[in-house]
Amino acid sequence: MIEEQVKVHDKFSMEFKVGFIAHKAQKTNDFAMNIWMFIPNSLDINRFTYSKTNFYRDLKSNIRQITPVWKLSKMAEDGKSPLHLLRKSLTNFARQPTAPNQKDYEFHVKMFQSILKSSLREEVRLIKDAPLSDTLYLTEEFYRLVLEISAQYRQLLKIIDIPSIDKSLREYFLFGDEFMSNVIEFQTFRLMDRLKKKDPQIFELVRKDLQEIISIEIAYRQQMGYLLVEKNAEKNNHELVNRLSLLKKYIESHLYLNIDKRKDGVLVEQLLFSLAAGISMIFATGIAFSIQLRYGSFTMPLFVALVVSYMMKDRLKEMTRYYFAHKMGKRYFDHKATMNINQSDIGWAKESMDFVSETKLPPSIVKARNCTSIIEANNRANSEKVLLYRMQMHMDREKLNTNSEFSTDGINSIIRFNFSEFIRNMDNPEFALYYPDETEGFEVIEGEKLYYLNFIIEKKNDTQNETKRYRIAINRNGIKKIQKFESAQPFLVQPLK
Repeated sequence: MIEEQVKVHDKFSMEFKVGFIAHKAQKTNDFAMNIWMFIPNSLDINRFTYSKTNFYRDLKSNIRQITPVWKLSKMAEDGKSPLHLLRKSLTNFARQPTAPNQKDYEFHVKMFQSILKSSLREEVRLIKDAPLSDTLYLTEEFYRLVLEISAQYRQLLKIIDIPSIDKSLREYFLFGDEFMSNVIEFQTFRLMDRLKKKDPQIFELVRKDLQEIISIEIAYRQQMGYLLVEKNAEKNNHELVNRLSLLKKYIESHLYLNIDKRKDGVLVEQLLFSLAAGISMIFATGIAFSIQLRYGSFTMPLFVALVVSYMMKDRLKEMTRYYFAHKMGKRYFDHKATMNINQSDIGWAKESMDFVSETKLPPSIVKARNCTSIIEANNRANSEKVLLYRMQMHMDREKLNTNSEFSTDGINSIIRFNFSEFIRNMDNPEFALYYPDETEGFEVIEGEKLYYLNFIIEKKNDTQNETKRYRIAINRNGIKKIQKFESAQPFLVQPLK
C-alpha cells in the first residue's frame, strides 16, 4: 500500500512524504508511483529549458524506515517495550563497554526517542479527534503517562553514570534527554492549542495539568543547562533553533537507510551504444566495398564515397544512439538506489524523469486532471507541459524484519521539490483592478496574480490502483497554498504561514 502526505515545506518548496507499506505476510513487495506535473506553458519549463540535471538539482529525496508504531501507554509496560530494551542495552554497556555494546546503546536511545516522538504526536491527534465525552479522560492519561515515561527514562542515566564509562559516551543519553524535553513541551503546547479550539470548557479543566508539564520541563532544562526559549532574545533564539535542528538530525539518523545510488541500465546502455557504432560502421564499410568493386582502388569515386560515408556514418551513429536511448528511457530509469540496513540489502528504489506529450497521456490521468473549459481552450494553442517523475520500489519484507528488533511497516520516501527555477518567467504578483466609486469615479484595488501547477499522483501495487490530484498556487513571493481534490471538491491541505 502507498500513502502520501503533501505539504508546504518552505517558501519555495513542497514536500511529498510517501509511505510504502509492505504486507507482513508477503516475502517481497513491489510498488510503483508516478507523479504527473502539469505546468503552465507561460513558465517556459520544457525539455529544452529544463533538463534532467535541473530537475534532480531541484529534487531532494531521502529514504528512511517508517518509525515503529507504539501506543504511549505501552512505551514502558511489557518486556519488549522501547524503554525495557533501552534499559537492557544500557545494562549490557555498563557491564562491558565495548564498541558493539556502545553502538547498540546509542541505537536504542535514538529508537526510544523516535518512537516517543511519534507516540506523543499520535496521542495528541487521538485526543483532538476523540468524542467530547472521552476528551477529559484521555487528557488526564496524557498528563500521567508523560510524567511517568520521562521520569523512567531519566532514572536510567544512573546505570551508565559510573567511572568505567567515559563522560563523552554518557552524552548520547543526554542528547536523547534534551530532545525528549523539547518534544514533550512542543506536543503539550499543541495539545493545549487543539483543546482550546475544540472545547474551551474542557481546556480550562485540564489547563493546569498541561501547564504543569511545561513548567516541569522548563525547570528541568534550566537545571541541566539546556537551552531555553527567550521571549526577548537579542539574536532571535538562533542558537536554540540550530540546537533543535541538530538534535532532530541526530536522533532520527538511525532511521535513514544506507543508499548506494547508481545510473540504471549502464551495461545495457553500453551494449546498445556499441551496437549503434557497429551499425554505422557496417554502413560505411558496405559503401566503401561497393564503390571499390565497381570503380577499383585509388579512384576519385572511391575517394568521394569514403568521405560521404564517413560523414553519414557519424550521423547514423548518433541517430541510432538517440533511438536506443529513447527506447531505453521507457524501460530503464535514470537512477537505481540499493537500500541496506546493517550491510544487508533489503531492496531497491528506481527513479526517472521525462517530459510527456499530452497526446500520450493515459485516459485516467486526463480524467484526473479535469481541466476547466477555459484551460482546454487555451491548451489547443499553448498546451500545458507535462513532466513525469516515476518511482519504483522493491522491498524484501523478511530482510526488513530480521535486521531490527522493532517491527516497522515499511519505508518512507521524503521528496522535496524546489520551485525556484519556475518563478524566473513569472510576472509580478501585484495586479491592479478597478472598482467603481461614486465620489472619485473609480478606485484601484490590488489583486494578486497566481500560477497553478497541478500534480496527479498515481499509486500502484498488488492491491492498489488510484490517483489523487493536488493543485499548488504559487507566484514570485512563494507558495501560497496547496489544494487536494477529492472527486470534484477541493479543500486546503496546508496554507503557508
